[in-house]
Amino acid sequence: MNRRSFIALAGGAAVSAKLTPPRIGAETVMDLRAGLASLYGLDDRFGGATVGPLARAHLARVERLIATRSYPGAIGRQLRLIAGETAEHVAWLAFDAGDNTRARTHWEHALTRAEELQDNSLAVVVMASMALMSLRERDPAAALDLARGAQTKAASWAPPSLMSILMTREARALAMMGDPVGARSTLAQATRTFEQERNERPVPDWAVFHGPAELALAQASLFTEAGHHKAAADWLRRSLQHQETNYARNEALVRFSLAGALAQAGEAEESAHELTSGAVLLTEVSSGRARTSMEEAHSHLKLLNPSLAAASTAHLIA
Repeated sequence: MNRRSFIALAGGAAVSAKLTPPRIGAETVMDLRAGLASLYGLDDRFGGATVGPLARAHLARVERLIATRSYPGAIGRQLRLIAGETAEHVAWLAFDAGDNTRARTHWEHALTRAEELQDNSLAVVVMASMALMSLRERDPAAALDLARGAQTKAASWAPPSLMSILMTREARALAMMGDPVGARSTLAQATRTFEQERNERPVPDWAVFHGPAELALAQASLFTEAGHHKAAADWLRRSLQHQETNYARNEALVRFSLAGALAQAGEAEESAHELTSGAVLLTEVSSGRARTSMEEAHSHLKLLNPSLAAASTAHLIA
């Protein structure tokens, strides 16, 4: 080989080495996990509409790394799991922002990852979330199938608090389907199951919100479906008493449910107070789901007392 050919070959090899991306290792995985954890925290503070674009960018980064970089098999599995978990969170943020179509697309993507990896933990959170969206869309048959399917996948490993979440969603679906006896029985079982929590098994981060506030909220939903709005209001007040102050969106959702129940029970002034209190919280968090709940409560109050309804959220409802 002559000197000119050797220099050309060596130069080409050097350029190729510069263009070849380094292999991904544990440090990259830790970085991606830290990014996802920060998105969970931002969601609690600012809501789905604000955080959604950041989560979609994070998902695109993970998927790009999977498609274009090299890594050992064990790292590849972790990357795909992070992709599934991020897709689930992107879906949740879209749901909270009021974009159910986008949410469904990303939940289906996350479920595909869960099936590919045979990871029941990821599958359960996806199914639990999809059950909640089905309840929101008043599709109780789908919610029931998802909640029961998730319980089957979780039964062998899930802590009591996680199983309790799934049971509350099953109970709400039964109530919506016109089965109050089955709904009450299932919710009672959910409460007993939650009371068995001894922290002997780790509770997934997404499930730590569950507790007395959520159980009271589920009880209220059963009374609402039965048309017992005064009883629903009593349970919604109990839920508010147990709400944690760092979940502004959850508090707003409960206050709007309470405002709607009070309006349907004929309590206009108290309804207006709760509606206004919830509306103030929406200045802190951007949630299409919460805004829709506010508008639903507002419509109930408007039927009862138009002037109070107009004054309560005039600055937020267009």
